[in-house]
Amino acid sequence: MRDPAARAAALRRSEIRVLFDAAARAGGDVIRLEVGEPSFTTPAHVIDAAARAAHDGHTRYGPNGGLASLRELLADKLRRVNGIEASIDEIVVTPGAMNALYSIYVALLQPGDEVLLPTPGFPNMDETVALLGGRPVFYRLAADEGFLPDVEALEAQVTPRTKVLFVNTPANPTGAVYGASLMRDLVAFAARHDLWLLCDEVYDEMVLSDDCVHTAAAPLDSDGRVITVCSFSKVYAMTGWRVGYVAAPPGLADLLRKLQEPLVSCPSTISQKAAEAALTGPRAPYEQMLAAYRRRRDVALDAAASAGVRAVASDGTLYMLLDVSSSGVDDLDFALRLLEEHSVSVAPGSVFGPAGRGWSRISLAAESEAIAEGVRRLAKALQEQHAERPSNARRETSP
Repeated sequence: MRDPAARAAALRRSEIRVLFDAAARAGGDVIRLEVGEPSFTTPAHVIDAAARAAHDGHTRYGPNGGLASLRELLADKLRRVNGIEASIDEIVVTPGAMNALYSIYVALLQPGDEVLLPTPGFPNMDETVALLGGRPVFYRLAADEGFLPDVEALEAQVTPRTKVLFVNTPANPTGAVYGASLMRDLVAFAARHDLWLLCDEVYDEMVLSDDCVHTAAAPLDSDGRVITVCSFSKVYAMTGWRVGYVAAPPGLADLLRKLQEPLVSCPSTISQKAAEAALTGPRAPYEQMLAAYRRRRDVALDAAASAGVRAVASDGTLYMLLDVSSSGVDDLDFALRLLEEHSVSVAPGSVFGPAGRGWSRISLAAESEAIAEGVRRLAKALQEQHAERPSNARRETSP
């Protein structure tokens, strides 16, 4: 066999998937906190709509950029929920948000172009940028600053090759929700340096704290540089249906539609009909899911506090970060040992970039009892590993 392309061979496998596979091999007693897979089944009215669509003949190719009927509904949703005024020609439906992000980078990046990426931040973005010939440049989000971007620090990282600023709010894995003032500053920063502002807002309707409001960047944009990516996966418990969408300036939206043809042809027609039902059907199932995530967030915080583990309260998404730096070992090693010895699977922080080291991400998709027990076992593992560390290693941090 001839050698594969170097950029493809260099692609690293997500450590979350390493834990996912290891947990699956370990059997049914493992507490699964590593993957953001909603514990809820897709609501019945959505499944029924998809079945009707299949029986009614919606089983053929659709338009490259998505069904007009779905894009009309999305234009209304973006207006109501995100405050974004977008025509259906500025909306592109994709097979999941990951495909949307990949297509956007294909459209924007020349070899050597730089993309500013948050850390801890959404995994796979640095690999995607590098795969397409770009250069990922991480900007740090500090826990003691609420994991919010520091615009002044960003200024120092801009170079003539910087092309895109990527932001994610509500944020995976930190749970941070960016306020209006910060979003205005980020839009102004992008304008000042003539950058694209790529906003991953897939958790837009998953705000957990009553005093937080999701603020979209696009309504603050006056010159067409903001690209908004959303998804049905987490908010609507539709991960396997693979439906995402982009709101973009007209020229870029046209290019993204054109790119769909060689990349994926078109999004699934049946899945799009399911998405239409999610938008037009009853809201009660989604409100119940959100209420459950809020309860689970509080359970996780209480369990961490009781066990003496530092946790960062999530204002949004279905994730929470726990500080495991006291283990004294690499966070992937800690996660694998936690799985092997305590039957708990978590996402190692290193998958979220350099600033993720020393953290573990847990998912609030599990039931409350499993989350609480998982945190207790994690605390026990931390105590065991700390006790095993040589005394001279513990003294290294002393003045």
